[in-house]
Amino acid sequence: MTLRISKDTRLCMSLSGRPGNFGTRFQNYLYRELELDYLYKAFTTSDLPAAIGGIRALGVRGCAVSMPFKEACIRHLDGLHESAATLQSVNTIVADDGRLTGYNTDYSAVVKLLHKHGVPTSSRYALRGSGGMAKAVGCALRDSGFADGSIVARNEAAGRALAEQCGVHWREALGDEPAALLVNVTPLGMRGAEADQLAFDEQAVEAANWVFDVVAVPVETPLIRLARSLGKPVINGGEVIVLQAVEQFVLYTGVRPDDELIERAARFALAD
Repeated sequence: MTLRISKDTRLCMSLSGRPGNFGTRFQNYLYRELELDYLYKAFTTSDLPAAIGGIRALGVRGCAVSMPFKEACIRHLDGLHESAATLQSVNTIVADDGRLTGYNTDYSAVVKLLHKHGVPTSSRYALRGSGGMAKAVGCALRDSGFADGSIVARNEAAGRALAEQCGVHWREALGDEPAALLVNVTPLGMRGAEADQLAFDEQAVEAANWVFDVVAVPVETPLIRLARSLGKPVINGGEVIVLQAVEQFVLYTGVRPDDELIERAARFALAD
């Protein structure tokens, strides 16, 4: 089935410091299969206010937001859904008659995955990172019942603020303190300059019971590969990116694909 573009085609997009192909492939696959008159394209920008102004001025239906724009975009929006207001982090913008509303679909995706994988809420966790995605993951852990943990972040101000929000402690480095659940919410392991870097060292992974890496490109990061080699259960970024992207698709189109179609779209998008 061919995706046809006309003057009535609705545009959706993404803004990221390091654009990838997942969203473009995933969303356009679903548009094509469901015969929806939509088109999705990834962008980056060095002028965030102008980019968001373009969303409003050109009638773009929706925009996915990735690092480093999840917090910076808020001041340019007209309102926040409670999912984003609580976190003060946006990963989705929806436009309705020129009014831009920020949402956060990362949070619900992480909550679902923690439950799906049966990670015990009694697990002490160490979350590395302090940006917008770290807020979503940290609050998802908190609201899922994880009360014993630490935020590991070099940025003391952001790390302490997130730790306070989650009711845990900030640490500049993990050190020798063991954690049953290791969570990476940094670009370490992502394609590019940090592709070969581990978010946690082998000793920490050996001591853990679970490893969760939100990096989705590639799905098999150095951290995930190390954890698998040591026989540790893992949650990978591919699972997160699919769940949150489905919710974005629903916000943009009002249509919820069935599970079989979502699985096919995910296989197609992650194969790139």
